Amino acid sequence: MAFQEGCLTVYQAGVLTVVGFGGQDALANLNLAECRDDLVKLIKENHCKTLAFDLTGVRLIPSGTLGLIAAMRKLDVEVHIYNPSDDVRDVLEITKLDTLIEVHEVDITG
Repeated sequence: MAFQEGCLTVYQAGVLTVVGFGGQDALANLNLAECRDDLVKLIKENHCKTLAFDLTGVRLIPSGTLGLIAAMRKLDVEVHIYNPSDDVRDVLEITKLDTLIEVHEVDITG
């Protein structure tokens, strides 16, 4: 069951924590500092080893949000991206972030 944690929708919390952005198609108006604080809290409280970002429905992702996602690796967690759009996947390839972050197609509704 999903619940809201500040600017994030949390689909699963634990060793594998899965978060999304509430079905937004463009992540232009996120408060990145608030999101980072929420993510740090989730990681610590849940002893998270893998943090996955569900990007289902996200068409546009600003560079600041990509930087936030990549920066989570510094917190000693493995970072995954689930279900990026073709445009987001292209950005991940161009920036080479797909070599640092695992990208998967998964069924989140499950």
